Parts: sequence; C-alpha cells; structure tokens
Amino acid sequence: MKKIVVSVLCVLMLTVVLSPIFAGGTKEGSKEKHAFVFKNTGNPYGEKQMEGFKEIIEEHGFEAILRAPEQPTAEAQIQIIEQLIAQKVKSICVTANDYDALQPVLIKAMNMGIKVTAADSNVNPASRMTFINQADPELIGRTLVRAAYDLSGGSGDFAILSATSQASNQNLWIEWMKKELTENSAKYRNLKLVKVAYGDDLRDKSVSETEALLRTFPQLKCIVAPTTVGIAAAAKVISDKGLTGRVAITGLGLPSEMAEYIDNGSCPYMYLWNPIDVGKLAGYISIVLSSGKITGKVGENFSAGKLGNFSVTKASDGGTEVLLGSPFKFDKANINEWKTVY
Repeated sequence: MKKIVVSVLCVLMLTVVLSPIFAGGTKEGSKEKHAFVFKNTGNPYGEKQMEGFKEIIEEHGFEAILRAPEQPTAEAQIQIIEQLIAQKVKSICVTANDYDALQPVLIKAMNMGIKVTAADSNVNPASRMTFINQADPELIGRTLVRAAYDLSGGSGDFAILSATSQASNQNLWIEWMKKELTENSAKYRNLKLVKVAYGDDLRDKSVSETEALLRTFPQLKCIVAPTTVGIAAAAKVISDKGLTGRVAITGLGLPSEMAEYIDNGSCPYMYLWNPIDVGKLAGYISIVLSSGKITGKVGENFSAGKLGNFSVTKASDGGTEVLLGSPFKFDKANINEWKTVY
C-alpha cells in the first residue's frame, strides 16, 4: 500500500510540474517544425539568413529545420521540400533557385496545410502565400546602374555578374537596371552594358566568369555583381590582378567579406541589407501564418518584434509581399563598424 501511495504521489507531482508545459506554453510549440530552404550550401549570405530564421523560430519555442542542397538547382530543392512534406513541417520558407520550377511541390505542400513562403529569391504567386522581399527591386536595380555610371565616370563598358540565370531576384534587379538605362538613355548614352554573366553563386565559377569578362572586354570599367558570392569573387580577382583603379566592382556584398576590398579601393562602395534581418522577418511571418494571425492577403498587418510592424502589400508579379526596407550603402567611412556584424 505504501508503494502505491508513493507512486500516486509521484504521478501527481509530475502532472503538476508538466501541466504548464501542456497548457499552451512555449514547450508545447517545440513540436512544431518550421523549415527554411536556401539555394545551396557554403553561401555566407544564406548562412546569415538561416541564422536569423533559426533565432526567431527557437525564441518562440518551435523547432527550426535549416536545409540547402550542395548545388543551386531547382531539382535539388524539390527533393528537400518533398522530404520536409514527409516530416509534416508546419511551414516552409524557400530562397528559390527557380521562379516556376518549384510550383508543383510547393502547391503540394500548401494542399497539405503547410504554410509556404519565399524569401530573398521569389517563386511565382501560385507557389507561395507571400514573399519576404529584402528591398524594393526597382530601387535596387536603378541604384546599381547609377553606381556603375558613377564608378565608370559616365562612359565606357560595364558588365553584370549575376547568380544563376533562373534566380528571380537577380533577374528582376537586372530588368530594372536595363529599364534605368533605357528610360534615361540620354544620361547613359556613353555607358554600355556589354554582358550579363552568371557565376551560379559558386565561388570558383564566379572567379572564372570575372576573368573571362576581363579578357573579353579589355576596356571594361566596372562590374556590377548583385550577389554576395559574385562580388567577393570579382573583387578578389581585380585586387589580385592589380586592376584596382582601372576596373571597379560594386553591387551587393557582405561587409565581413568585402571590408578589405573597400579598404584597398577595389570596391569603392557597395550595397546590401542585413541578411540576418531577412531571416528573422521570414521566421516571424512563418509563425504568424501558421497561427492564423495573417493569411498573406494585401492589407494585413503584424508585429515582428524588434524589427517593427509590417504590412502585406501587393507585389509586382501579382502576388503579395512584405518589404523589409531599403538597401544600405557601405563605403570606407562605415565599413569598419559593420564588418564584424555580418
């Protein structure tokens, strides 16, 4: 009888201890899995995005699953997403390698109740509930062309070193770059875009593409790389070949990777947003979508903690998006204070 009483008391004590956990506290949510799928492994920008996503998901008591294929292909991402569907995750946020190719698998995920979003590099509206946009695409594109004009002295050849040819964010920025050139043709009459090259967000290929641009266009004055992998690779080539001052590099880069090239003048200045904040915003949106606080429709509002309050707005492709903010300029005056941040 004494043993029975002790056993009952132990059960009651355990129930008291665990009751807050199963009464809606954060521990209950730890069983929910929220996934982030980046383009490929070994990408410092992607690692920072996933770091921000993981921080917010875990801060709210959930489990973060971070995945990326070795190669930046849609096929590899599709395999990962299929695996996540089988794991019955609550949400999937993808930085896509292709705008359209992921549609069947993402629709399959949504049909199974999984909340699907894209961040940084978009998928088409049918494949997502909303898009986490790091900055206004038009502003990015026009700003980068103006930088090329400035660094080229208003005339000469310049080239673009992009990521993959299917990357939706890169393609949209390039589209706006071309519009800036066309719509202001009088201003840019002496500035010529000679080629758009693709380094596939792989360091070695980006180096090879940069070297090919320099060989093919000996009068090249500027390379614009709207990709963190590409800009770092191109800056190293320009610096190593002693071309600093003759060929300038600008675009979108990580301060930690680009500080030495800004200091030595290979990259006079560049732009970016905080990829950690992109990941954090993606985490918040995954949570509020999963909880039913928003559905991804235009006009919905939500709080993203210290990041501030955000609204769901109409995207240029007919879907919806949430805009993080404007690109920030990094140069010699401020790079040292940012290079240890990200």
